[in-house]
Amino acid sequence: MNKEHHFGIVILAAGNSSRLGQPKQLLQYNGKTLIRNVIDAATQARLSPVTIVTGANAALLSAEINDSSTIVVHNKNWEEGMSSSIRTGITALDNTSSLQGIILAVSDQPFVDSTLFLSLVQKAQSSEKGIIASFYDDSLGTPVLFGKEYFDALLELKGAEGAKKLIKQFRENVASVPFALGGIDIDTQEDYRKLNDM
Repeated sequence: MNKEHHFGIVILAAGNSSRLGQPKQLLQYNGKTLIRNVIDAATQARLSPVTIVTGANAALLSAEINDSSTIVVHNKNWEEGMSSSIRTGITALDNTSSLQGIILAVSDQPFVDSTLFLSLVQKAQSSEKGIIASFYDDSLGTPVLFGKEYFDALLELKGAEGAKKLIKQFRENVASVPFALGGIDIDTQEDYRKLNDM
């Protein structure tokens, strides 16, 4: 694969983890926080820029992700829902002209790794499809790669709408890569207990 690919990533980390009772992004798994795991995977996959959208727990998260290789942007309207964080992340991409696309990732899928990110990029390059989604639990979801032609559509999302709306809307231009453990995400203390028991 051409290592000079230009794909960025927007990591959505603005939620307040209300069902969990503490910031899920800072939960520890395998010796690192969930948010750090996604950042490290993106860096290893040579995604650039790595943009993190914070919201509810911005100060706590900023302390954890304080490194020069990332761009941290605060979504002051995070309570509007997922769409506001996507818009904040896309808008923060100063110079999109060199980007072929971006990956949208969330911060509570503990099994995201650089191999998955590279698979999304490779599939985008080999399939010539504009959207590459992760496939798990018989559905398509995050992380998901959007070609730059979809940036405007991402900016038009409203409220709780997220990547799934565009995956459905443009289904004929979607390819997928398998992400066997993609269905494991952390929303509750029970989810976290099960993760640590695996």
